[in-house]
Amino acid sequence: MEEKQFSACMDRMKSGDKSALHEIYEAYIGYIYMIVLQTVSNREDAEDVTSEFFMKLWRLADTYREGNGHRAWMATIARNMAVDFLRKTKREVLTDEFTDTMMENASNDSIEHEVISDMSLQQALDALKPKEREVVHLKIMGDLTFQEIADILKTPLGTVTWRYQNAIQKLRRCGYE
Repeated sequence: MEEKQFSACMDRMKSGDKSALHEIYEAYIGYIYMIVLQTVSNREDAEDVTSEFFMKLWRLADTYREGNGHRAWMATIARNMAVDFLRKTKREVLTDEFTDTMMENASNDSIEHEVISDMSLQQALDALKPKEREVVHLKIMGDLTFQEIADILKTPLGTVTWRYQNAIQKLRRCGYE
């Protein structure tokens, strides 16, 4: 959906047109779901937060400002809702430090290569660090620029591109381009 189409739908939503919300829902359900799933790491929770997202989008219709990138705006809302959900349910998420420790313990590259060579794409993505996986999803599935991703994640642009390059290198070692 183009920016102008999205803005027109948001304007219609301000007037109470539920079919406009349905159009946005049809166009972006997969996109929002992937962003939320990336954060909450649980399908049922991701489905709940995604449905809440579209209800919230209805309520936020008058706050939308055209020209600032609707995909990044929605991604920010979805990610914030997922983080809020995790806080409310007091779930613990693996920290980068724990993930780094696990990766350091994989001491032998030949063992790593042997294990990785027989992975499915989903398994290969799951093997990435959570922040790397998030950047890959936003870049590829979300079709966002590195600058938009940096803005959404509130992370320096250089860090975002570095994470993306590391993730792509790992995926290439698994045989994925």
